[in-house]
Amino acid sequence: MGFKESVAKHVRKKADSVYDVIVVGSGSGMAIVENAIQAGLRVALVDKGPAGGTCLNVGCIPSKMLLAVADRIMEIRKADRFGIRAHIQSVDFGQVMKDMREAVIPEHQQIHKALQASEQIDYYEGTGFFVGPKELVVNDYRIQAEKIFIVSGSRPAIPEIDGLDRISYLTSDTLLELEKLPKSMVIIGGGYIAAEYGHFFSALGTEVTIVQNRDRLLPAEEPEISEILAFDLAKRMTIHTSAQVASVRQGEGALELSVALDAESERRTLSAEQILVAAGRQSNADLLQVENANIETHANGFIRTDEYLQTSRKGIWAFGDANGRQMFTHTANAEADIVWDNAMNGAQETINYAAVPRAVFTWPPVGAVGATAEQAGKTYEILVGTARYSDVAKGMALREDRGMAKVVLEKESLKLLGFHIIGPHAPILIQEVANAMAIGGQLGALFSGQHIHPALTELIPKTFSNLSESE
Repeated sequence: MGFKESVAKHVRKKADSVYDVIVVGSGSGMAIVENAIQAGLRVALVDKGPAGGTCLNVGCIPSKMLLAVADRIMEIRKADRFGIRAHIQSVDFGQVMKDMREAVIPEHQQIHKALQASEQIDYYEGTGFFVGPKELVVNDYRIQAEKIFIVSGSRPAIPEIDGLDRISYLTSDTLLELEKLPKSMVIIGGGYIAAEYGHFFSALGTEVTIVQNRDRLLPAEEPEISEILAFDLAKRMTIHTSAQVASVRQGEGALELSVALDAESERRTLSAEQILVAAGRQSNADLLQVENANIETHANGFIRTDEYLQTSRKGIWAFGDANGRQMFTHTANAEADIVWDNAMNGAQETINYAAVPRAVFTWPPVGAVGATAEQAGKTYEILVGTARYSDVAKGMALREDRGMAKVVLEKESLKLLGFHIIGPHAPILIQEVANAMAIGGQLGALFSGQHIHPALTELIPKTFSNLSESE
């Protein structure tokens, strides 16, 4: 008997299908499931799979397994700045991909088996959809609950490009299935996914071209950071910004893209063995047919929630990628704790999204928290300070002449509004600032303790040494 048949048999035996709690999604939603079990509640988990959610299966974990390899390659290539002559004899792409899968698949299988075997929850493996305010259908079975938590995640957004639906292309999901390293690749997009996988494939030897329709890479980050990243990546790949892909087609032996490189130019044809579509993420709310429960969504399809993460339908909450506020696993995990207290304990907790740290694991890596100078300047009078890695002793020791940090402060109160870093260990360095912002953003949280000398953490206080008013 297959799993779906066993679930069906299990459900038919029940007198009804009314639960205390329904959770849609087995990523960060598992925190709600675990809390519900501990509280002795009757809980149903609805998940279209794979078990474990986006981060484990196609997001954070597998991508960072791959990027760790690319980082080692770049360290070897850059060793000559230390007077070290090193050569990479070969890179076994098949082994790299095998190692990644062997790290992810067993954990996914373990979660799946545990859900199947659990007697404390009813596990509905399938795509559920709303048929009423508090009622869903999954695999032809109707289930109800007074409290529903939507943690349904997101999927790759696919732009409307003529011919794209008639060719075989990659996304951040499907590229994990590659067995052979592509000789050439065009990446459509210029956000964090494009930057990270551009780094990965070019480091392993693929001829990479990035086509970004915005005026710069990582448009949500500081312009200086985008400029430094583009400068470094352009040494090993081709980058087209303010460019539009008009159409794609299967040519003789290669995929062909018709691209307008700027508003005035004629179209140019780019060819590649593979196309990676990295044009952002879209909500899975449409799969749930949330409109049937009168749950409001934004124009971009993400579920609208109030400050307490409750949807427009009382008794239904949405967090993680489902609401699109800050699409990071660490944020979804923090939201899960808040949502549980709000839903089950009558609390009115909120999350400080201004203090959410973020990172882009490209080369050089990026770490940031809070607002950019442009964003903050719309609301406050601000001060801005910058420092180079080479301004501190450890940065000099690393021969790091381009990495930098930038701080954004409210002028009157000197409250931290944002901090941005590009360079070695940026995702680690930003944590100190994120912690300070999480407890109010006062500078005492950064300067009360001593900073080890010589260490890269000295870059943080150094950034405050030349503050000036933003233009």
